Amino acid sequence: MTGAPADPLDSLRRIATPEGCEIELRVAGPVARARAWFLDFLLRLGLWLLLAMAAAQIGNFGAGLLLLGAFLLEWWYPIIFEVYRHGQTPGKKACGLAVVHDDGRPVGWSAAFIRNTLRSVDMLPLMYATGFITSLLNAEGKRLGDLAAGTLVVHVDESAHRPVGADSPLGSGVGSEAPPFVLTREEQLAIIEYSQRAELLTPERAAELAIAAGPLCTGLGGEAARRRLLRIGNFLLGSRAS
Repeated sequence: MTGAPADPLDSLRRIATPEGCEIELRVAGPVARARAWFLDFLLRLGLWLLLAMAAAQIGNFGAGLLLLGAFLLEWWYPIIFEVYRHGQTPGKKACGLAVVHDDGRPVGWSAAFIRNTLRSVDMLPLMYATGFITSLLNAEGKRLGDLAAGTLVVHVDESAHRPVGADSPLGSGVGSEAPPFVLTREEQLAIIEYSQRAELLTPERAAELAIAAGPLCTGLGGEAARRRLLRIGNFLLGSRAS
């Protein structure tokens, strides 16, 4: 007798966009997050030891440099990576995880700063005990920092969420482009959804939808409008490569 398939350990969060599409986010559990944290800890420890050896060679100035370096490694290391590397520190990237907003948008400075500053509370009283207990008390495994910042740590499929680029059948060297004006949350989600699903559409349909974007593609033909939306989608996904 064949039993029913087991439910996945990590929960699946579904987000409906205003256009009727659905984005699926697979929330990471505490074990996967702990593994990523440990890899980042080892990397920071290695950098800290290198800094300590270098500081030892330059006397009193080295002590101040060591304190500054330790501060940057402990507090700004995760913030910088999460903002500029698609929500992924090296440890998260190695484990296939990323930090996103609750609605799937990439994290920015405010969310990254809040969630990482509150690590000082999540660490208490020892070894992230508060953060671990908090993650067990909510369905999405959020520690206090995530609850305050409105963020999730999710599993990512690099092949499904990579920016459109040279290996895409949509064309080579699409690049990225910042939107010409501030976009609402709904507009960002719609463009991200478009950039991820454009390869499934015919070129004519993709161009038709791009023209419907209105002010973002004013004065552009179908192909030019399509490529602009793909570039903006890449920008929202975190790509800064041209």
